[in-house]
Amino acid sequence: MASKNTSFHDGPLAGVLLSPLKLAFSLVLGLVVILVVAWSIDWVFVSRVWTDGVGRLRGLLAADLGHGIALAALQGRGAGEITGPANFLYGLVFEATGIHDMGLRFADPLALSIPDTVVRRSYLANREAVETAMVGTQLLGVRFAILLRFLPLVLLLYAVGTGDGLTERAIRRSCGGRESASLYHRAKYLQMAVLGLGGVALCVWPGAVAWERCAGFIVVLTGWLARHQCAFYKKYT
Repeated sequence: MASKNTSFHDGPLAGVLLSPLKLAFSLVLGLVVILVVAWSIDWVFVSRVWTDGVGRLRGLLAADLGHGIALAALQGRGAGEITGPANFLYGLVFEATGIHDMGLRFADPLALSIPDTVVRRSYLANREAVETAMVGTQLLGVRFAILLRFLPLVLLLYAVGTGDGLTERAIRRSCGGRESASLYHRAKYLQMAVLGLGGVALCVWPGAVAWERCAGFIVVLTGWLARHQCAFYKKYT
């Protein structure tokens, strides 16, 4: 019996009500962190490494956009499957905050008010950084959309690996093999690391991405880890 002194936050009802809010907060926080990491990496390469600056970043965006559209076409999908996430992310970060409209207004040669003139000088002084963030945000959206194109393959190999692993587990249950709790937990957590960190690394990588090789490696490794997770699950449940 629950104690009367138990706070509302510890109750089951609070867990049900607060879980969606916690999930939404975690997703937003994760998106912000990924954006900041992507912007930081892009800015370092634009300002310190690449001789053509933002032009190199735009070239990466054009290349990945074309690759993503071609991949979507092979799956019977339209270009909107690739441009949609990029436009949504750009609109969420720059259009909803007014930065996009601000840039258009400052590009107008007409006279501005004194406050707008002050802001315009600051905007122009950091124009390259703003453009880097804008292009980098679209690139991040395009790469995320490309990763989603590999989701059916991930599910397929995960199902194959799970089925094979459960077969091996059945053999172990009849005393035909060994079990290992440590291997089970390692495989389980490595799957999250491979999918999470691998996907983020591909999205923020400051260069061309060989999608078939890199994403294919992540998919195969995930299926292999799923097999080991199920194979070394405890014999008796």
